[in-house]
Amino acid sequence: MIRFDSDYTEGCHPRVLAALTATNLEQHPGYGEDAHCANARVLIRSACRAPEADVHFLVGGTQANTVVIAAVLRPWEGVLSADSGHIACHETGAIEASGHKVLTLPHTDGKIDAETLKNAIETLRNDPNAEHIVQPGMVYISQPTEYGTVYSRAELEGISAVCRSAGLPLFLDGARLGCALAAEERLTLPDYARLCDAFTIGGTKMGLLFGEAVVLCADALKPGFRNAMKQRGGMLAKGRLLGVQYEAMFSDGLYLECGRCAVAAARRIRAALLEKGIPLAFDSPTNQIFAVLTRAQQAALERGFALGHWDASGGETDVLRICTSWATTPEQTDALIAAIEAL
Repeated sequence: MIRFDSDYTEGCHPRVLAALTATNLEQHPGYGEDAHCANARVLIRSACRAPEADVHFLVGGTQANTVVIAAVLRPWEGVLSADSGHIACHETGAIEASGHKVLTLPHTDGKIDAETLKNAIETLRNDPNAEHIVQPGMVYISQPTEYGTVYSRAELEGISAVCRSAGLPLFLDGARLGCALAAEERLTLPDYARLCDAFTIGGTKMGLLFGEAVVLCADALKPGFRNAMKQRGGMLAKGRLLGVQYEAMFSDGLYLECGRCAVAAARRIRAALLEKGIPLAFDSPTNQIFAVLTRAQQAALERGFALGHWDASGGETDVLRICTSWATTPEQTDALIAAIEAL
């Protein structure tokens, strides 16, 4: 069985594992105050061209999202998100459990647009009963989205402008940011640092054993963030394990290389599906492919491959997710393509 149902089924990139092994018996202070975390911060700031940014390391994506959002919001505020956003539908109410509401917006292929966002903010703020309802305190988007789609430069600039005009921080969830960096729109890390108040550089799905880097660009978000990490269980005692991994990832272009490998494999599979006449639910340029398959096609493919069940329509077809990773080999890709061609 070859797994294409997720992009974190493997352990970590060999260079990351080698770095962990080489530093295993070193002694360092805890809680991210070690030399490896310090160097990883320097490398990330340099890659983002954001020398004043604060960089913090947490273990997982849900943890990072929850800590950032809870640290930013006042008690009566919520976070605006696409109703398909990860925090709205794939984190088991983690944001709500922190005492804040996810204020959902309509989307197109996983993306919100600047005009919809602007209207929602104005509607909530100008409501005659504004003091009785949850008010927007920040905006959340992900890059790529839950549907594997990406915001273009113009789209992200539009959302950023609305947020800054409204005085709301923009937080970008980059759990798969390496795949967005390898996609067609070619937004760069400096672009994200320029347009966002906070964003994450995901590691768990991008070649690390575990880890998410939180980059805080806006000065107003920086004070007290380590306190928020500690309060919400986000401060790893052996923090050097995160620093070592991000050091490896941001040395010699490894992070970008991992994204390119995942996207290249996905492009080959996407082309094979289209050549076979199998429709795609979303036009994703990243490492997630959403294929509309008949029950017979599903059964044939799932004899040799694990796929993600995304949407069951109740009709003759379902949407299944095919997800590649930094570790997807040409042989695994060839095997899936051969199975697609045999349908």
